[in-house]
Amino acid sequence: MKKTKKISLTEISKPLQAELTAFNLHFKEALKSKVPLVDLVTKYLLRQKGKKIRPLLVMLSAQICGGINERSFRGATLVEMLHTATLIHDDVVDEAKERRGLPSINAVWKNKVAVLMGDYLLSRGLMLAVESEDFDFLRVITASVKRMSEGELRQIHKTRKLDIDEKSYFQIISDKTASLISTCCEIGARSATDDENKIKALVDYGENLGIAFQIKDDILDYKGKSKITGKPLGGDIKEKKITLPLIHALSLADEKERQSIIKKIKKSTRGNNLQDILNFVDKYEGIEFSYKVAEEYAGKAKEALSIFEPETRTSLELLTDFVLLRNK
Repeated sequence: MKKTKKISLTEISKPLQAELTAFNLHFKEALKSKVPLVDLVTKYLLRQKGKKIRPLLVMLSAQICGGINERSFRGATLVEMLHTATLIHDDVVDEAKERRGLPSINAVWKNKVAVLMGDYLLSRGLMLAVESEDFDFLRVITASVKRMSEGELRQIHKTRKLDIDEKSYFQIISDKTASLISTCCEIGARSATDDENKIKALVDYGENLGIAFQIKDDILDYKGKSKITGKPLGGDIKEKKITLPLIHALSLADEKERQSIIKKIKKSTRGNNLQDILNFVDKYEGIEFSYKVAEEYAGKAKEALSIFEPETRTSLELLTDFVLLRNK
């Protein structure tokens, strides 16, 4: 990995501080309900402060295409509601007990409330789009929800069989992660322009950025620090999720070693199995290979921005670098 100057999300978002503050108010207002339990849970959700990369992408995409406006704020609210809904549902599926350093919604209010809360956020976001007649946003977001669901189901199917290869892996992360990041960029662009060339460029940027983002996430599962990432080391392995570092190592091993590792994955929570799998990935340089692939996709993301003037794309390029260099 190349040594590069560390980039902070604060530095990237600083020029848009006023707009992001305005977004936070839009988002908070949109979450309000007449049902006391919904309001109680949404107030708790607001305490789970994430990186807000997706609203930032909407704003940056709008800015590069002509300027941030009211539709940009509505689009950012819509994607953040969808993203939050998927996180809540993911925590139920994964039986996760924490999210962003706080107990997860399902840990505090149990699964039934968590599932219904996720449904509420998704439907509320769609209602906002209908009420504002942002029908182009609806088309984009519903296609994204479809892809995300298909990606999750494909991963569950492949995880049961433990037969994920590179082709399946990229299909899964493209649908599960890149689809929403691409959607953020498309919605931001559509809020500010009708120029299909600019919109397509940002869709391509988001798709490639999303793939780089997920590969880096998968690397952090092997090399991250639990205190920083908020996730246990080897969490994916324990859930029998085979990601790129492990896929690469398995592709280089002989059949005997490969079958031995597959058996250890099946029993990853027992004895030294997890450490043996981590050592196996190190042996075949799975992390180094994965980082190079993430760099390639980050490069494709930057290349997609080439139709824009150099001075207008600086923040999006910096965000691409941040995705590669982040430690959580």
